[in-house]
Amino acid sequence: MQVLPQSSVLGAELRDIDLSAELSDAQIAAINQALLDHQVIFFRDQQLSPQQYNDFARRFGQLQDYMFVDGLDGFPYITEIIKTENETESFGSFWHSDSAYLDIPPKITMLYAREVPERGGDTLFADMYAAYEDLSPGLKSSLETLKAVNSASVVSRDEDIYTEVKSKNSDKSDQSAVHPVIRRHDETGRKALYVNSIHTLRFDGMTRAESLPLLQYLYARVTHPEYSFRLRWQPDTLAMWDNRCTQHYALNDYHGYRRAMHRIIVAGAKPC
Repeated sequence: MQVLPQSSVLGAELRDIDLSAELSDAQIAAINQALLDHQVIFFRDQQLSPQQYNDFARRFGQLQDYMFVDGLDGFPYITEIIKTENETESFGSFWHSDSAYLDIPPKITMLYAREVPERGGDTLFADMYAAYEDLSPGLKSSLETLKAVNSASVVSRDEDIYTEVKSKNSDKSDQSAVHPVIRRHDETGRKALYVNSIHTLRFDGMTRAESLPLLQYLYARVTHPEYSFRLRWQPDTLAMWDNRCTQHYALNDYHGYRRAMHRIIVAGAKPC
């Protein structure tokens, strides 16, 4: 298996491996290590049935369903994310870490491209290790003691982004969890910034108004281009990213085209 880094901070393509095959424990360990090293990894030209996709994902831990959307028939952990030719709104078009409002957010997200537009529809990823490491010593020290309230309700916009995709638990949009602002990765031990503009409502023990000046500064760090990698999707590309130390943004620049993706999330550990 070849590992080809894609940027100076994160992202790698893995070649010469067929994910539909019965992979050995050593191969799975090598893929997991590549994920830990590069935070985002992807594989081109993978021909996977839903069963093969599901089986591959299970090698990395317990699968977790998405609380707002039902999975495929027979495969409850595979969620369809589709934007049709006639739609203009796109799910995931904001910087975020998946499901930060859960007490135990997913550690890994996988996205498998079934249909992609002729152009556009890329996904941006940002390195939250680097976003933390470049902070001043004084700010790092201040943030170490803080926790933040993360909510499933959209806090940076008036509208609810889940309106179009909810098919279950629509009454749980107030789901929330409190997590450290600086998260220590449970496998690498490295520290990462763990706030995002779409789910992080406020610092624990403070009001939204009191929290916003510093939160907005932290939100803005995610957008620095030197922390980013851009994945250009092709049909049958499968990507995996580490939610413990990255954020991502699905570009909504392909109106008039169809995009269909299959997502699986792998359960993680409580952030600490």
